[in-house]
Amino acid sequence: MQIRVGNTDDVEAWAQLRCELWPDGSLDEHREDLTSTFLVGDGREAAFMAVSDTAEIVGFAEAALRDDYVNGCDSSPVVFLEGIYVRPEDRRKGVARLLCNAVEAWGASLGCSEFASDALIDNATSHMLHAALGFEETERVVFFRKVL
Repeated sequence: MQIRVGNTDDVEAWAQLRCELWPDGSLDEHREDLTSTFLVGDGREAAFMAVSDTAEIVGFAEAALRDDYVNGCDSSPVVFLEGIYVRPEDRRKGVARLLCNAVEAWGASLGCSEFASDALIDNATSHMLHAALGFEETERVVFFRKVL
């Protein structure tokens, strides 16, 4: 398994995997987001691809530097795991750990001393993954809104 930075050649496979993680977005929306955020961005975002021995992209991790307050963190900037996905058939093989190691190294190279993430409150699978990767839960938050 090879972990490398995502590039323009990855967009189609990467967008397909994003559709599996975030099905509310269309394939075209994911392609556009990848191009504008990661491939032409300001360097404050990074994406890493997990590539199998048969050259298939089997997973990805997307991260960003956050200067604003990050729940439970004491420093700034913080490297933030915006999303991580590994194909079901490639899970439980250490792929997510390799992807997170790449994100950690990227954040550390930019001066970050903390690595943060979030998950929906009812996503127990994600909570278990985060714990297995060494994250500690810092707080639970419920967001509210009111239409004006």
